Amino acid sequence: MVTLPSDDMTPVLNRLRRAQGQLGGVIRLIEDGRDCRDVVTQLAAVNRALDRAGFAIVSSGMRECLTSPDGISAEDQATMEKLFLTLS
Repeated sequence: MVTLPSDDMTPVLNRLRRAQGQLGGVIRLIEDGRDCRDVVTQLAAVNRALDRAGFAIVSSGMRECLTSPDGISAEDQATMEKLFLTLS
């Protein structure tokens, strides 16, 4: 099992909180009847923030696997590959 170091997760959590705020903004835009372009632009920003958070998590997990003194198990390798492909 790949564990994520808490130091690496601080920027990820910040990015996710930012995305959460942006998503709230998208909801308000829709509720206010704003222009489609504004809504889609904000949705794209939320999507990018979530993608970056996901890739940062996978990157951290991969780094943990590579620096592990015991190396990486075949199961962990398959898990990391699957997670990476899930985001792509």
